[in-house]
Amino acid sequence: MKCEHRQLTSDIAGVPVGSQVDREPPSDIFHDPRLRAVGWHDLVRVASFEILLEPLLPAAWLAASLLTAAYGHYVIALGLSFVFFLTGLRLIHNAFHFSLGLSRRATDIVLWVMSLVMLGSMHAVRFNHLRHHRLTLGEDDVEGRHAEMPAWRALLFGPAFPILLYITALRYGNRKLRATVSAELLLNAAWIALVFRVWNSSTLRYHVSAMAVGQCLTAFFAVWTVHHHCDRTHYIARTLRNKVKNGITFNMFLHIEHHLFPRVPTCHLGELSRRIDRVAPELKSKIVF
Repeated sequence: MKCEHRQLTSDIAGVPVGSQVDREPPSDIFHDPRLRAVGWHDLVRVASFEILLEPLLPAAWLAASLLTAAYGHYVIALGLSFVFFLTGLRLIHNAFHFSLGLSRRATDIVLWVMSLVMLGSMHAVRFNHLRHHRLTLGEDDVEGRHAEMPAWRALLFGPAFPILLYITALRYGNRKLRATVSAELLLNAAWIALVFRVWNSSTLRYHVSAMAVGQCLTAFFAVWTVHHHCDRTHYIARTLRNKVKNGITFNMFLHIEHHLFPRVPTCHLGELSRRIDRVAPELKSKIVF
C-alpha cells in the first residue's frame, strides 16, 4: 500500500529571499517551492537505538500503569495509561508510514500486537490514516471529517469514531484488509470476553476499560486538536514549538511537519520543524496549545 501520495519529495535549490514566492506563499502547500527546497531524506534513516527505543517507550509506560493498577492506585495508573496510549499512538503512527526502521513483516506484527493491547483494529486505522493523507480535510476524509466541529461535538463524536473507521476499512478495503480487520476485531472480542468473563484480574479489567476510554477520546486528542480551524490548501495542520510541551507530548503535535513529510519518523520531527521554519515561518502560527 503506497502512503506517500502527497509528499514534498525534491531537494531543489532555495528560493531567493524577497522574491514573489517568498512574499506570497502559493495556495497549495504541496507545490510550494520553498518547502520543496527543504532537505528531509537524511531524517528518514533511524539509528539502531532509535529502532529499539520506539517500542520500548510504550512498553515501559504500559508496565508502569499495570503495576500501579495492581496495587490499587487507579488514579495514578490512569495518568500512566494516558501516557501509554499517547506513546502507543506514536508507535503505530510510525508503523503506518513504515518509519520504525523495521521490515514490513515486523511492522505488520507491531500493528497486530497493538490492536490487542490498545483495543481495535490498527490495520483499519492505518487504511483510514493513509486516505487522510491523500484527501486531507476533504469530503471523503473519514479520519479528519470532524475537524470542523466545535470541541464539544468532537468529544461527543468520539465513541462513534473508531466504529466509523472500521466500517470504512471493511467497505473500501481489499479482501486481505477486510480479513485482517475482521480477525483483529474478533481477537478483541475474545480478549474482552476472557478479561471480563473468565479471568479474575482487576488489573486487566482496569486496563481494557482505560483503553476503551482512550479509543473514545482519539477523535478529539489525535485529530481535532491538530486540524481544527485549518484549511485544505496551506494551513492544513497545526504544530507546536515549545520544547517542554513537545517533550511531554513526545513530538506528537508536530503535525504540519508530518503531513508535509510523512516518511520522517516522529523522533526526527523536531529537526524537520527547524528546517521548515527557516523557509516557511508562517506555518508555525497555528499552534495546538
